Amino acid sequence: MDTKSIITGTGHFLPPKVVTNFDLEKIANTTDEWIRQRSGIIERHYVEPGVGSSDLGYEASLRAIEDAKIDKSEIDFIIAATLSPDHYFPGIGVLVQAKLGLSGIGALDVRNQCTGFIYALSVADQYIKTHTYKKILLVAAEVQTSNLDYSDDGRDIAVLFGDGGAAVILEPNNKDDGRGVLSTHLFSDGNHISDLWMEKPSPKDNPTFQKEFFDEKRYFPRMSGRNVFKNASEKMPEAVRLALDHNGLTIDDVDHLIPHQANDRISLMVARNLRIPVEKVIRNIDRVGNTTAASIPIALDESLKNGRIKEGDIVVLTAFGSGYTWGSAVIQF
Repeated sequence: MDTKSIITGTGHFLPPKVVTNFDLEKIANTTDEWIRQRSGIIERHYVEPGVGSSDLGYEASLRAIEDAKIDKSEIDFIIAATLSPDHYFPGIGVLVQAKLGLSGIGALDVRNQCTGFIYALSVADQYIKTHTYKKILLVAAEVQTSNLDYSDDGRDIAVLFGDGGAAVILEPNNKDDGRGVLSTHLFSDGNHISDLWMEKPSPKDNPTFQKEFFDEKRYFPRMSGRNVFKNASEKMPEAVRLALDHNGLTIDDVDHLIPHQANDRISLMVARNLRIPVEKVIRNIDRVGNTTAASIPIALDESLKNGRIKEGDIVVLTAFGSGYTWGSAVIQF
């Protein structure tokens, strides 16, 4: 039989500080009503100064390792997804590895922004299927809130983001019971990078860091909201349909859909496009905001821990983000 990779443990960690829409009213020209209507977000979590994405990823990893009932020494590879590493370089994979005390094993960083978890899952799945590694720690973590523009120029995007981390353990499924990652599907279109990007810093500039770039606010993330909304609402359903077709499934076979938590209006539009009952769509953006690469695994861990996702359920993941990149995955739990 073909080896399937199965998720044996999950965990997530949100920083304790909760920032509500009313808190944002005090620092930005916005309102609770405006944020709720346009995004569905009520609150999100912010890190304290000095906390990086590797710290959130480390805490989430400890929880996933405990949930998988393994010793951390059994992990033989780490894959980390983030767009907000602690440093310009290196990425957070080696930092999580060092915090866990796992010196020597490989650590791979994936930079696919909001689609990062699905891209990383695809890589981990291939390593497991080809018997390259037996226990992979996949961690996704983001600290976005330390670089947001709360002025009128950037408030529309600043109110969307929160910080958080999540992790999963993947292992081979040695039982012929159909459980595991059934398939992953990845896509991109680099013609639209300026629709959602952080333009600077760029090594194309010499020197890379220039005062005028700060003055022009080109170090803040920028988004063409209308274009992103349109493309996300179209591309995620397309990726889901392709994944279902690949596995001989229909939308009726899906027990749960977990879209990237970018904007609740997008999630509802995806559900409408797919004609899937909204009750099957897992949504937590109201409580955590957009946590980029961490959003899907945070929602996944919550849904497993609270019993919403049960053994045997067909769960479809889909994401869309900067790049553009998008993708889907089908998992039987």
